[in-house]
Amino acid sequence: MKNAVTLFFYIRTFFEFGEISVIMMAIYSKNTEKDMDEKITFTITGDIGFDKYMSDAWKRDDLIDEDVLDFLRSSDHLIVNVEGPLYDAGTCNTGSGSASGAASLIHSMNPGVGDFLDRIGADIWNINNNHIMDAGPEGLKATLENARSHNVVTIGAGANIDEASKPLKFDAAGGIGIVSVGYERACRKAGPDTPGCLNFSDIDIVTDRIKEVKKTCRYCVVIAHDGEEFTALPSPYTRERFHKYLEFGADIVVAHHPHVPMNYETVGDKVIFYSLGNFIFDTDYQRSQFNTDLGILLKFSFDNEGFSYEPFFIRIDREKERVVKGERPLIFEDVDGTEYELLSPLAAAMFVENTKKQLRYLKPDVFENASDEDYMKNFYEPLRSGRVPGKLLDFQIVVPLSEKAREAHWKRSRLEGVKKYMLAQMPSRA
Repeated sequence: MKNAVTLFFYIRTFFEFGEISVIMMAIYSKNTEKDMDEKITFTITGDIGFDKYMSDAWKRDDLIDEDVLDFLRSSDHLIVNVEGPLYDAGTCNTGSGSASGAASLIHSMNPGVGDFLDRIGADIWNINNNHIMDAGPEGLKATLENARSHNVVTIGAGANIDEASKPLKFDAAGGIGIVSVGYERACRKAGPDTPGCLNFSDIDIVTDRIKEVKKTCRYCVVIAHDGEEFTALPSPYTRERFHKYLEFGADIVVAHHPHVPMNYETVGDKVIFYSLGNFIFDTDYQRSQFNTDLGILLKFSFDNEGFSYEPFFIRIDREKERVVKGERPLIFEDVDGTEYELLSPLAAAMFVENTKKQLRYLKPDVFENASDEDYMKNFYEPLRSGRVPGKLLDFQIVVPLSEKAREAHWKRSRLEGVKKYMLAQMPSRA
């Protein structure tokens, strides 16, 4: 049952995508001193993509196992990552089955997915991701309208940078503010008058929004669509960036985008979850990699004393295309700074191998029989696709780190499950 909240709307008229439009921004407000003291809970999911194998799965009553549904509905608020526009895009959806290559990375969803999200209790849609603009401005506009028709709020993207960067605030438990940040380049950047997302290239805006939240709220949660796909531990620059969010004032960072579960890290009384993996997602691109059928749901409980969290592990049953209760992934461990220094070379080596698999999937004519020299040429290409020097997919940092795995310092790590998880993805034991 959702907390009793008063939902106010203010109406603002502006030029949206070349025409006059009206948008309603939702603000949750508590009205009594008692309300200010009460506990409030949020559950956050990983990536949702209703296309390819899951194209019509949103219509099915049995898509999500009852145990999983019970967990989703046990919180006051459910935040879902909607990985693509809710838009009847036709050519944007390549259909289920055997689509491969770059075309399989285009995602849009049937507008009826909004009804499904309503049924599972999702009242906050994170739309800050690298696919929300796959159908262009019209797709984003349709998604915002779909959200309003279901009386839910969106975070992370909008008609301009002011809307994309606007925190969502709750008065309960001394105040909670949520800021949504995407990764540079692919999470298409909003401008003063152009639609898109807040991404980390606007670091000054990100910093200001976190500090703005902390002026009036006890807690700040950053939801980050960020990190490298199909890795186990964050690359050094991703870890550094998430730590910066904590330094700016955030108390919790929760990430998705890598499509696999990753570790978490406790930093004093704060915490970072580096990836929740997939929630509802099944494509051949996903199936070409390890552990993309695994995910984590996180429930956070806030009160005036502090916050706690509860993980719930899920699995995509690919035979029946259902989301069912799963087991704790071996990678889901608290990896502190000391352990990270030991394990990060092995994680980088695993990431390099999985990226080779990704290249073979995306460009089989080029990489199916590629040599190590061919891969290295790709990795060290200054204009490599997606690369943001020192920030994202920078293999000029990752490859040298991966080569340190040969020194085998990772063997000194006490996290045996984490080592086992990574070694299982290596073509030969490092």
